[in-house]
Amino acid sequence: MSELTASSRAALAEGGALAEAIPAFAPRPAQQRLAVAVAHAFEQRDVLLAEAGTGTGKTYAYLVPALLSGLKTIISTGTRALQDQLFFRDLPRVRDALGVGLKTALLKGRANYLCKYRLEKAKGEPKFTSREQVAQFQRIVAWGGRTRMGDLAELDALPEDSPLLPLVTSTAENCLGSECPFWSECFVVQARQRAQTADVVVVNHHLLLADLALKQEGFGEILPGAQAFVVDEAHQLPDLAAQFFGEGLGARPLVELARDALGECKDVPGSLATLQDPVRQLEHAARALRAAMDTLPMRGTQRRALQEASVRDAFDALGAALAHMTEALATLRDASPGFDGCHARARDFGARLARWLDVSGQHDEMDDESAGNADNVLWFELSPRGFRLQRTPLDVSGPLREHRERSHAAWVFTSATLAVAGGFDHVATRLGLDAPTTLLEPSPFDWNTQALCYLPQRLPEPMSRDYNAALVDALRPVLEASSGRAFVLFASHRALREAAESLRGGPWPLFVQGESPRHVLLQRFRESGNGVLLGAASFREGVDVAGAALSVVVIDKLPFAAPDDPVFEARLEAIRRSGGNPFRDEQLPQAVIALKQGVGRLIRTESDRGVLVLCDPRLLGKSYGRVFLDSLPPLPKTRDVADVEAFFAAEGGSLESVAVLAAENAHG
Repeated sequence: MSELTASSRAALAEGGALAEAIPAFAPRPAQQRLAVAVAHAFEQRDVLLAEAGTGTGKTYAYLVPALLSGLKTIISTGTRALQDQLFFRDLPRVRDALGVGLKTALLKGRANYLCKYRLEKAKGEPKFTSREQVAQFQRIVAWGGRTRMGDLAELDALPEDSPLLPLVTSTAENCLGSECPFWSECFVVQARQRAQTADVVVVNHHLLLADLALKQEGFGEILPGAQAFVVDEAHQLPDLAAQFFGEGLGARPLVELARDALGECKDVPGSLATLQDPVRQLEHAARALRAAMDTLPMRGTQRRALQEASVRDAFDALGAALAHMTEALATLRDASPGFDGCHARARDFGARLARWLDVSGQHDEMDDESAGNADNVLWFELSPRGFRLQRTPLDVSGPLREHRERSHAAWVFTSATLAVAGGFDHVATRLGLDAPTTLLEPSPFDWNTQALCYLPQRLPEPMSRDYNAALVDALRPVLEASSGRAFVLFASHRALREAAESLRGGPWPLFVQGESPRHVLLQRFRESGNGVLLGAASFREGVDVAGAALSVVVIDKLPFAAPDDPVFEARLEAIRRSGGNPFRDEQLPQAVIALKQGVGRLIRTESDRGVLVLCDPRLLGKSYGRVFLDSLPPLPKTRDVADVEAFFAAEGGSLESVAVLAAENAHG
């Protein structure tokens, strides 16, 4: 055993550095095996694909060898929340326990940092629609004067979807770069400088992919110097990569271009007369296109959109408006860096629109050097007031492989959900990994005593009109047995709304996705002690509620991808064309991984107990149901609700304490 593998194992063993320094730390053999595999990958500059079930302690398992190796390491996580948790909690604990003085840095995408130039611009413009927005803006201004890092996560009171954010942050398109009067104070520049000199840098997948795709937002690459990469939540990477190796254009960037161009007019006398008409024309063309697309489905292919004569005409008008805007801005380019930037954006948006409208390019090789030679699907997505046009490659394995090989670094891909029926072929193919080293470490829980899987009887087929009503009826005795404390995952928002109506007025507090911000719902659900939380697909990940508050996870249907996803449909067609089996090669493995994500919400610690309710009768009625069941932890299974009642009755006093807690919360 090499020095790094031996020291990594020792640090995580009984009496080791972490056990000595971290009070709640308990040695786990699976964690030590994972750390040894990671250390070996680091030493050999190898590729490791590792599934580490909940409770394995995978974060410490990769942090220890990363910190002991001395290699410059990039750690990428799935979300900004996980990124903050890793950087502010886990990384300092392990670094202090090991006694290594390495430099660490946190780096996010530019949309997370205050832009001083845009803040100054926003101060002089009456853009606020409510008193609350004025107060929020004043809070941003006050905070902007004292913050050292400029990370908007420091502002707890600012919602993630606040309309103020585009006013006080920059994008790759509207950033002035070194022409900016605030360049020397730029928070993004400072964060990147810290990352370039750090030994361990924590990023998220969006930033990792932006860098790999060479869309470096105008600041040069930060990743080529890295000797090791750890990609946590790696199951998310292929779908995110498809976004980054493609390109898009939306209503919002067009409107922001018009607004920014007008904003620049304050400082350049006479410019308003030049731009007033082109700005009005661009804003009108964007609105008119969205109105023309009202007859279309919420998502669809480019071909579907261009079948409508009125939509084609609206696209022509938008192209003309962008050309007019580009010409007008060309005459003002030398007047200010802001106008020069607006001109570059207008020209780029015009080119993107032309590429999206080019019917002949739908299955041609992508002309973007960073995109590889994958076929693309051209598609659109509508929101209540906006639209997005997207060009997405169907297969990102080529570009991912190319960038990984060019790095000459070690790569570790890990997640709690990578394997399908014990095999890694599906995810390895999508990530472009050829014969990687693999490791499968299941959750170390005592499934026989901690959990039970209930498969209700006599439910109709999932496509049946009566399915939702039958599901709620089957659910009621489970909720009565558990005294609420349930998380119910739905395949569609419509099913979620119908169930919410049926369960309202019941004896348990009801928390419904969409009725409050996600973090607020989760906090209230935790505090209620006996609540029922209803969520759809986006709640499948990131719901981390340990303890008695979450004792039931219900999954209404097997999570096969929605049939209206044009990228997924095109991917299936490409598999069919190449002689593969779309269901076996794509639909089934993707659904298995999604189901494992939902199931993973149930048992989070060694002391958790809970019941998993899988409602879909196809699990037992179809031959492929066995693949799903073989991919799940070895829970005891029952079809009798009496076993569920007995499981919760065995909790005894803990159920009484839940009732007391709920009563206390109800009385404030």
